[in-house]
Amino acid sequence: MSTTLLSKEKQIARIQRALAQLGPMRPGTLGRQYRDPKAKRGGYWQISYTHHMRSRSDYVRPEHLREVRAELANFRAFRRLTERWVDLALQVARLKRNLPPAHGR
Repeated sequence: MSTTLLSKEKQIARIQRALAQLGPMRPGTLGRQYRDPKAKRGGYWQISYTHHMRSRSDYVRPEHLREVRAELANFRAFRRLTERWVDLALQVARLKRNLPPAHGR
């Protein structure tokens, strides 16, 4: 097995461990909305996201902001890690096809 192939498989294993460590997550963006936008009065927090091809939004209470921000950060990390995993998996597949056949197979 080539060192490049082994290196990429080790990177995939690290990504898998990192994914297992992620806590609660949710997609979306958090924004500050105002009942009176011109005067910036009556502010409230709102999370917007798309799920099953439908746009949705929820109000977020101020006491839940820290938790929601952590969930959003976990989701961003999830997306970044899974994207990297797919890139590496494609590279591994290409490397395996280009290797000479193993003996006994």
